[in-house]
Amino acid sequence: MKFLINHLLILFFALLMAACGTVPPHKALKKDFASQALVTGYKQNIRAWGDEAIPNLATSIEKRIGEYKNTESAYFAAHGKYPAMEYLTLSGGGNDGAFGAGILCGWTDAGTRPQFTIVTGVSTGALIAPFAFLGSDYDDELKQLYTTLKSENIFEGSIGTILEGITGGLALTDSTPLMEKIEESITIDMFKRIGEEHRKGRRLLIATTNMEAQRSVIWDMGSIANSGAPDALELFHKIMLASASIPGAFKPVYIDVTVDGQTYNEIHADGGVTSQVFLYPLQSTQKESGLFRDNGIDRKLYIIRNTKIAPEYKEIDPGLFALTQRSIETLIKYQGRGDLYRLYVGAERDGIDYNLIQVPDDFTAVSEELFDPVYMKKIFELGYNMGKNGIVWQKKPPHVDYVDADPTP
Repeated sequence: MKFLINHLLILFFALLMAACGTVPPHKALKKDFASQALVTGYKQNIRAWGDEAIPNLATSIEKRIGEYKNTESAYFAAHGKYPAMEYLTLSGGGNDGAFGAGILCGWTDAGTRPQFTIVTGVSTGALIAPFAFLGSDYDDELKQLYTTLKSENIFEGSIGTILEGITGGLALTDSTPLMEKIEESITIDMFKRIGEEHRKGRRLLIATTNMEAQRSVIWDMGSIANSGAPDALELFHKIMLASASIPGAFKPVYIDVTVDGQTYNEIHADGGVTSQVFLYPLQSTQKESGLFRDNGIDRKLYIIRNTKIAPEYKEIDPGLFALTQRSIETLIKYQGRGDLYRLYVGAERDGIDYNLIQVPDDFTAVSEELFDPVYMKKIFELGYNMGKNGIVWQKKPPHVDYVDADPTP
């Protein structure tokens, strides 16, 4: 993380210079059109704002429950009830994503890993999410990805690229290697299987940030895979890239949209700018949640936070760069904690069993670069052993024990 923050600091101070870098043409939406825009080439809506209730949510839930009941009819015949719907949310965290990959692989080998009804991902979690969604058949590919990645597999930082960035370009690095890695990893076979699972009622959701709207966007990746659109796989790759594209360090991704026959483009970047981890907007109501209860379906939420949650003491040499770097690190940590609280509030309100795991406080290995394969192997093994030996899930985020405290003096 410190390497990324240093890049961002360089960018910040470089903005004082006259701009002369190259920026692709951008035709921005007017504010009033932001909620009307459809992705060009798609008649159906394949996304939603991450901070407001989804339109016609009750109808969508009823359809999903119907698909789920149909899929689980044999289980119901044998047990007289439906199995719980189990949700997985994967957070951001850079190369600490190897922890989440390890958890999943170890969980498989423990023989207790569920098939998740919903999988969501942000940033590095977005890179893991398709593999987690499709299940243990893709554990080998997931392990390979998160134990062999190097910084050069993610970005190129030539002098020319940096100079272009600091003189008015879009970023300090070229993220073409990351796009190539995404294209190599998410194959046409995986893409088709994601579409098949979507038709069974399962959902794969990835978040990006619409930079002009300052809002999270949740993309229904299975709907894209099931759309039949000629550019569907390309769009799928672009959304994954956008979700992991940290502003300033990596270039944002332009998404073409259409309103009233006119084409515009939106600027999308790292989903972690607006949320480090997500499930669904809190603006949904208990009425929608009641549909699950009325149909006899319990729900469980598993959260993998790909970093440490607790404060970490670190001596620093006072100075502008050191203090700013430390501030950004702290901001990201506490934003992530806030997201865990938000998920807890939603789970308590809606009757969802809450389960959280994060990188343990006593893990002391240090990454020597943005994506350090030596470090990633260590944290992958940590996650793997935790998954294999039985994950000790936390039932609450930090410091909410007071909720159950006796108010009597």
